[in-house]
Amino acid sequence: MHTNPYQQPIGVSVNWHPREWPQRVVLQGRTCRLEPLNPSIHGPQLYKAYSSACDARDWTYLPYGPFDTAEQFAVHCAALANSSDPMHWAVIDLNSGLAVGSLSLMRIDAKNGVIEVGHVVFSALLQGTIMSTEAQFLLMQYVFDELGYRRYEWKCDALNQPSRKTAERLGFSFEGVFRQAIVYKGRNRDTAWYSIIDSEWPQRRDAFLRWLSPLNFDANGLQIKRLTL
Repeated sequence: MHTNPYQQPIGVSVNWHPREWPQRVVLQGRTCRLEPLNPSIHGPQLYKAYSSACDARDWTYLPYGPFDTAEQFAVHCAALANSSDPMHWAVIDLNSGLAVGSLSLMRIDAKNGVIEVGHVVFSALLQGTIMSTEAQFLLMQYVFDELGYRRYEWKCDALNQPSRKTAERLGFSFEGVFRQAIVYKGRNRDTAWYSIIDSEWPQRRDAFLRWLSPLNFDANGLQIKRLTL
């Protein structure tokens, strides 16, 4: 317990200075690469990847989509690329060289070192693959190890069970539900909050690196040991 001269409880002292704003950098991994979203290059590839889904369920909990035409998606993709918050990356499959999904850093608070990963739109070509985990890891690693942020957030519709399970699998801690936080697509959203903080990151990073090691996968690409965080 830390107290001030009035014996009031106060937070731990922090030697802190504001961090830099994220930059549009390329983040290289073993199975995938994150590239700053380029609508002319990535737009057509992403539309084709998203169109490979058997239905539109991947868009249910997003504030936009689905898109009926490539032209509609191109307008949307151009708007994403022009945004600095959220700042979007395309996920590139190193085997095909094509974009198969996207994600962003958003609600960027460089003064306090707080940032959120959001707008995660992974196509059927990316979901459930090693790449899907590595893409998340690459962005976390950039935020904590290169930018030096203190807090990394994940938020989603509280009814979105796949997103909540993914957050837990990736090592985020559940912090609660903000009731009636957002209205989107004409309906209410209660928002579930998750986070990883800088003191937890070294253990999370080591676990990701062990899981992502080629030694953790058999000849068929199946994991030998699960990701444990």
